[in-house]
Amino acid sequence: MTQLALVIDLNVCVGCHACVTSCKEWNTSGSAGPLPDTKAYGADYAGTFFNRVQTYEVGCYPDTETIHFPKSCLHCEDPPCVPVCPTGASYKRAEDGIVLVDYDKCIGCKYCSWACPYGARELDDKNRVMKKCTLCVDRIYDTSLAPQDRKPACVMACPTSARLFGDIHDPHSEVSRAIREEGGYPLMPEWGTHPANHYLPRRRTHVHIHADELERADNPLKVDRQQPRPAKSEPTLDDAVTW
Repeated sequence: MTQLALVIDLNVCVGCHACVTSCKEWNTSGSAGPLPDTKAYGADYAGTFFNRVQTYEVGCYPDTETIHFPKSCLHCEDPPCVPVCPTGASYKRAEDGIVLVDYDKCIGCKYCSWACPYGARELDDKNRVMKKCTLCVDRIYDTSLAPQDRKPACVMACPTSARLFGDIHDPHSEVSRAIREEGGYPLMPEWGTHPANHYLPRRRTHVHIHADELERADNPLKVDRQQPRPAKSEPTLDDAVTW
């Protein structure tokens, strides 16, 4: 059975949030939208995002690292959000393994959010339905798009190609090779949900810096009082240019 999923390389994710904004842009006007934001910067913030990037520090000073960790619905192969849904609104598609929500059936009871161990469900506070990542299902099957563009918006927007998309059950796919060859792992496998999305681990980079490479070499043009300064009597740019 086909199981579409994302594979995210934590070693090259720079936390730029391009995936977050592109996801929001595409899905707020697509079949999964709108994704409202109310009081986005207030104490009682409410907003709907399918994709978020968590950033935190690990290690002890001075040997610390900054980790950017993108997270969205993991499209589990055994999703706990499906059996707990009292109306059948949450369901998993047999043809591609994508987990979706039928808004016409959802009553916003939040059972799915309580069952999800990854916090991937969000309540659309305005429309009172639960929403989540759809893997841009309305985009990846859109035949009006060029074949190379039939990927989730987050994958298309990532400037470092940290995101891969494909069928993890196909041993010849790009995502399967990445998982197999680079040690891809699912998030919190102990929950037994078999997340389809995988992460490629960060690889520690060892840098050897010699003492002489730490010697300061100032640019003389940056030293105070040595920067070229025109005389006050010389014309300025405003004098020479008519805007």
